[in-house]
Amino acid sequence: MDTFVIDISQDRLDDLRARLARTRWPDALDGVGWSYGVPPEAVRELAAYWLDGYSWRAHEARLNELPQYTTRIDGQLVHFAHVRSARPGALPLVLTHGWPSTFADFSRVAGPLSRDFHLVIPSVPGFACSGPATEPGWGVRRVAAAWAELMDRLGYDRYGAHGGDLGALVSPALARLAPDRVVGVHVNALTTFVTDDMSGLTEAEVARARGIERWRTEFSGYAAVQGTRPQTLAYALADSPAGLLAWTLDVFASWGRDAGGVPADDLLTDVSLAWLTGTAGSSTRIYRESGADWAPPATPGSTPTGVAVFPGDNTVRRYAERAHNVVHWSEFPRGGHHAALQAPALLADDIRTFFSSL
Repeated sequence: MDTFVIDISQDRLDDLRARLARTRWPDALDGVGWSYGVPPEAVRELAAYWLDGYSWRAHEARLNELPQYTTRIDGQLVHFAHVRSARPGALPLVLTHGWPSTFADFSRVAGPLSRDFHLVIPSVPGFACSGPATEPGWGVRRVAAAWAELMDRLGYDRYGAHGGDLGALVSPALARLAPDRVVGVHVNALTTFVTDDMSGLTEAEVARARGIERWRTEFSGYAAVQGTRPQTLAYALADSPAGLLAWTLDVFASWGRDAGGVPADDLLTDVSLAWLTGTAGSSTRIYRESGADWAPPATPGSTPTGVAVFPGDNTVRRYAERAHNVVHWSEFPRGGHHAALQAPALLADDIRTFFSSL
């Protein structure tokens, strides 16, 4: 394994600034809000801050406070942060981000969690510092297998797993692959699908169950494109920082339903990592590679599982229990889909509570 430091050359930052400054803005309809996609005022405001307010160097230094390394697994470069706890006998915990997130999202919870856990925070192949995946096939299950190998190389034969969004698929897949090693799985932003009628559900559960259907009909366009034609999309994402910003902002803002939920600096750190590492396009391929993994497994896993539900999540316990051995369930009144950024203290406390109960 090699040590790693994020060190973006100044000429790449200058190129980013030049491209942002000469953005060619599209026309837009008046009065439609977010119903046609991200409105111009939202992108212009954030792009202006990216150009003249946001400091990449400050966030680069902040991320470099995390000890980072790279290794090769199954032919692929894998980048990860490794934060060891000072507590004797601390449980190792591997944290998996989603899309369009990066490992940087967990920098907000690394400090609190490292009091109780040895943290391993990889960049999914295709994302940020792991670089583009170099061959097809890097879907959920192959990522899980890579994490099992990574934890083995680090000498961890007993560990927990946490993930949100894409990570909420990878973490249970890791437990199924290595059930004798993964002592528990904690997830947030877990998508559950309605598998029967909704009789007996609470009003809140019905609203969440209907949320997945609303996502399919109104907001799933990005997933359809990334799941079928990611290379076509990649040209725009690789050439236009404003285009990448808009594409990413739509998801981070939950398609306008939570437009102020993710702090601007955290959103721009994820977008900057994607732009500066040249992985804006390659990260979208995870949707095509993992098409079969979105469906719930035929039988529930056996590993004890904790589920944290934040506002905006389409997560219903009845349906979660069809696929997971749910032994811990928490619902929170604030936060959101990107809980590691929107409610880091709540998320860290729930992870700690779940694993301390095992």
